[in-house]
Amino acid sequence: MAILGPHSVIIFGLLGNIVSFLVYLAPLPTFYRIFKKKSTQGFQSIPYSVALFSAMLLLYYASLKGSNAFMLITINGIGCIIESLYLLFFMIYATKTAKIYTTKLLILFNIGALGLIVLLTYLLSKSSDQRLTIVGWICAVFSVCVFAAPLSIIRQVIRTKSVEYMPFSLSCCLTICAGMWLLYGLSIKDYYIATPNILGMAFGATQMILYLAYRTRRNSEILPVAAAVVDPKDREESNNTGAADPCCNHHHRHDSSNGEVEIKAVETNQINHTA
Repeated sequence: MAILGPHSVIIFGLLGNIVSFLVYLAPLPTFYRIFKKKSTQGFQSIPYSVALFSAMLLLYYASLKGSNAFMLITINGIGCIIESLYLLFFMIYATKTAKIYTTKLLILFNIGALGLIVLLTYLLSKSSDQRLTIVGWICAVFSVCVFAAPLSIIRQVIRTKSVEYMPFSLSCCLTICAGMWLLYGLSIKDYYIATPNILGMAFGATQMILYLAYRTRRNSEILPVAAAVVDPKDREESNNTGAADPCCNHHHRHDSSNGEVEIKAVETNQINHTA
């Protein structure tokens, strides 16, 4: 029986699926860039391998769950297709080393780890309910690990006071997505789904707060020192007198009439910009 009302399962399930689908489409600009450059340009395949493993694991969990599993099966089935296409596209333009590394990841996560989970849960569990519980805990722990991954970005934002590598739109979508799946998990009394998404909302909200806190920070940028235009005769005279090179930060001009050296500093300005 649903906790939040008879229609809450459908409503939160649909909203969770829609936002999750948008999150799956988030890497499209990256792959468009890869397509234009005909190169992976240093991008890594780890996020897509992990996302594919997560979708496959949740798909296995949904197949064991039976009732109230349609929404999970739908979005994770779509996720498996999308992430597989991303990885296929990545392999087309990746270097030989990157292709080998990606292949190893797929063998490790999607064949080795998932196959081991399926095998052990069938061999060690005595009933379908026990198997569902074991897989549910595995999904919950893995989801927590995935949600904890942005902690490195949060640390970088606090250290650098810059949100350049933490887009607000993605943080917002992930927070909304976690919120929808939290409500969906509560509505069907599935705490293996609800519990990790509490942390997902907390991490997402933290990223959004940091973005709002640091987005208006002003940085200063020092322009390169302007090169002084020097007459060849002045350069020769300067070298003969042992003066510094006129092309350095200071312009040295030798005045032959009085034997004095006039020093003109080439100044630079600082320009403030909004991060």
